[in-house]
Amino acid sequence: MTSHKKDIGLLILIMLVGTVVALINPLFLSPINLANTANLIGLFGIFAIGQAIVIITGGIDLSVGSVIALLGVVMVDLLAGVGMPWPLVLLLIPVFGAVIGGLHGLLIVKLKIQPFIVTLCGLLIYRGAARFFTADATAGFGFGQSFPAVEWLTVGRSFGVPHSFVALLLIGAVMWLVLHRTVFGRYLFAVGKNEEAARYSGINTGAVVISAYVLCGILTAISAIFFAMYTRSISPSSHGSFYELYAIAAAVLGGFSLRGGEGSMIGVILGAVLLQVLQNLVNLLGIPSSLNFAVMGAVILFGVLVDSQLARFRPMMASFRKVP
Repeated sequence: MTSHKKDIGLLILIMLVGTVVALINPLFLSPINLANTANLIGLFGIFAIGQAIVIITGGIDLSVGSVIALLGVVMVDLLAGVGMPWPLVLLLIPVFGAVIGGLHGLLIVKLKIQPFIVTLCGLLIYRGAARFFTADATAGFGFGQSFPAVEWLTVGRSFGVPHSFVALLLIGAVMWLVLHRTVFGRYLFAVGKNEEAARYSGINTGAVVISAYVLCGILTAISAIFFAMYTRSISPSSHGSFYELYAIAAAVLGGFSLRGGEGSMIGVILGAVLLQVLQNLVNLLGIPSSLNFAVMGAVILFGVLVDSQLARFRPMMASFRKVP
């Protein structure tokens, strides 16, 4: 099944689920609910794109949620505590994200450590650093503190459309071009399909993998900015917890194989949409929020099972097409 067909199938599934949700509870189609859902799609979709880029290379980033927590408290401190000009803060946070991603890539490429181990350690280190940075206290903006320009850019809306959703569409468009219309994008797929073969063909596979983690770090940092302004208070022990699950689930639902070398940018965005529609269904049906992670786990398992079954049947279907 091509990525194009997967995207169409996922879009149809989203429409079916949305129709069911609307029939069960008409509030789903209310302007307020649609705007709130679009905002959440934007918030979670941006870092899901970063995760997807890493997954293409056959890697994974388990530190996404902890990075969002750490960079969130750093951003709040720079804005509200240090009083740094907001344009400089919005520039520095993605730079910090790029440094973190680059460090991950270097450890994976130069020291040959498994991505799972590197980012699992990162998950623990960044969460601990965030808690230490705030002395385990909640970080937030003081009474009366306001940053109108940053608030408009992040949590504002234009014509009723949340800016986080607009940012997702813009980032998604740029990354679609990078992934599907550039040499670098072809290199990402080649490394994910067969890194050794890509290396023998002249591709600097190490640089490609490091670049993937840098991009993931930058996009995660951008998400951290949006989340910090959206919540306005950050509990370092829980902020961003399990967000990596959402990112992995969105990528898997979007057709990204955990083995690497497969996926489409439209797919991961549609995956993020489906997850938030399902989340909305859980909320509107009054299902206990404690089951949210159970839903995410079931979604990831379902996506992996479908992918594994398709992998088994692809050679068979290819042989059928060759039969005259």
